[in-house]
Amino acid sequence: MKGADLARLDLVPLSTIRTVAADIKIAHSVFALPFAILAAFMAAASGDGVIAWGAFWGQLILVMVAMVFARTAAMLANRIFDAALDARNPRTSGRAIPSGRLSIEKARGAWVVAALLFLGCCALFGAFYGNWWPLILGLPVLAWICLYGLAKRFTQWCHVWLGSSLALSPVAAAIAIQPASLASPSIWLLSVMVLLWVAGFDVIYALQDVEVDRRDRLHSMPGTLGVGRALLVARVMHLGAVAALVGAALTSPVLGGLMLAAAVLVALLLLYEHLTVARWGTTKMALAFFTLNGLVSCLIGLAGVLDITLR
Repeated sequence: MKGADLARLDLVPLSTIRTVAADIKIAHSVFALPFAILAAFMAAASGDGVIAWGAFWGQLILVMVAMVFARTAAMLANRIFDAALDARNPRTSGRAIPSGRLSIEKARGAWVVAALLFLGCCALFGAFYGNWWPLILGLPVLAWICLYGLAKRFTQWCHVWLGSSLALSPVAAAIAIQPASLASPSIWLLSVMVLLWVAGFDVIYALQDVEVDRRDRLHSMPGTLGVGRALLVARVMHLGAVAALVGAALTSPVLGGLMLAAAVLVALLLLYEHLTVARWGTTKMALAFFTLNGLVSCLIGLAGVLDITLR
C-alpha cells in the first residue's frame, strides 16, 4: 500500500481527535444538548402522555450522538472559515489552526468525518425506526449550522443565525422521535427560547472583540451598534427568551409547575448575567458566558424531563 493510501486511512488520527476536542470545547455541547433531550421527551410523550421506553432509549441515544457530531462539524467549519481572522486576534490566536497545532487539511478531514457520522446517525432513524425525515433534512440542517460562521462578514444579525442553529436542536429531536409532535406550539416556543437566549449571550460574548471586529470590518452587534445599544438588544432578546419559555410550559400538555419554576430561576440567572457584565465588563466572561448559561440549559432540561416523567 502506498504512503498516500496510508495517509487517507489515517485521516483523523487520535492526536487530531484530541486537538479538535480541546479546541472546539466539547463541554460546550451543554448549551444545546439539554434542549434536544427535553424535546425528545416531549415528542415521545406527545400522544397519550405515555412514553414507549423500549424504543425511546435507542432513539434518545441516537439524538444525543447526532447532536455531538453536528456541533463538532459546525465548530470545525467555523474554525476553518475563521483561521485567518483568528490569527490576527490576540484572543483567538492560540486556537489550534492559527497556532499550528492543527493543519487546515486535518481540520477539513475531521469535518468530513464528523459530517458523515452525523448523517449516518440520521440514516439509522430510518433503518431502525422507519423515520426517514432526519436523513431527508440532515443535509440542509448541516449546511445551515456550518455556514453560520460566515454571517458576521455581512450582517450584524450573525448572532441570530447562531441562535437559530442551536434552536434547530429541539425541533430536530422532535422530528427524530415523533414528527407529529410539532403540531403542538410548545416545541416551537422552546426553539424560539433557544434562539433568543443564544443570540443574546452571543452578543455579550462578542463584547470581547469590539475593536478587532471594527478593524477587520466584521459585523458583530457590539462592533456595529456600539456596546450600549448591543447590550440593550441582548436584554430584549433575553426577555423574549423567558417569555417563550413560559409559553412553552403553558401550551405543552406534558409540562407544568416545574418548568414554570425553572422559568423564574432562568429569569434570575439571566438578570445576574447582565448585572455581571454591567459591573465587570468582559473580565468575568467565563462566569457570564459559560457558567451561567450552562446552568440555564441544564436547569431547563432537568425541570422539563422531571415534569414529564413524574406525571
